[in-house]
Amino acid sequence: MILAHATTLVAHVPATLGMLFQDAAAPASSGGGGFSILDMLKHMGWVDDVIVGILFIMSIWSLAVMIDRALYFSAARSQSREFAPKVAGALKDGRLDEGIKIADRSKKSHLAEVVTAGLQEFRSYGSGGTITEEQIESSKRALERSEAIVHAKLKRGLGSLATIGSTAPFIGLLGTVIGILHAFQEIATQKTAGIGAVAGGISEALVTTALGLLVAIPAVMTFNYFTNKVEAFDVEMDNSSSELVDYFIKQSQR
Repeated sequence: MILAHATTLVAHVPATLGMLFQDAAAPASSGGGGFSILDMLKHMGWVDDVIVGILFIMSIWSLAVMIDRALYFSAARSQSREFAPKVAGALKDGRLDEGIKIADRSKKSHLAEVVTAGLQEFRSYGSGGTITEEQIESSKRALERSEAIVHAKLKRGLGSLATIGSTAPFIGLLGTVIGILHAFQEIATQKTAGIGAVAGGISEALVTTALGLLVAIPAVMTFNYFTNKVEAFDVEMDNSSSELVDYFIKQSQR
């Protein structure tokens, strides 16, 4: 019986859709606005225009953050790959000053910035004499402070991506709700009913929701991608700090 009802409904779908599209096409053929995106944008009210403008600004902002973070992370990755083996070789040979110079040449490397802070703090106690526990602890605190600063630099702009990704759909939905209200006001004013009377207004209103989703989806995807990148960088900085502290401890035991 269920299959029979389903077959009957499917049989009526083409006819029903034909009636709907025939009614919806009536306003356009009688001189109303078309259903292209450009025509819908032209016929929007000022409130929808403001919402579209806000979404446009949000899209430009998110695009700028995406490009900035992509370039920054790429430079940090490439410079860190060159920095790590060089500084490891310098420290293995006991050339502390050379290690600091290598780190200074890698300005965009997240590892170099952290390691430099630890090495400079360690060197500030002097290169001669016995290495004390206080010297190691002070260097460890310098590494932790530098990690926090670099972490903040890596996350710069990601908060705005999260905000755009979470709010853009609701801003677009607000435009849709306002547009649908206007469409029903037109029904009340013109005393006409049927889908043809509101199809144009509803289609224009739905444009803002579509724009909101187009802005939000890339923002959310890139936010998650960059967040994973930051977490990977944090692990690398933690490992480098731990290895450097171990190096200081080994130096104190000689």
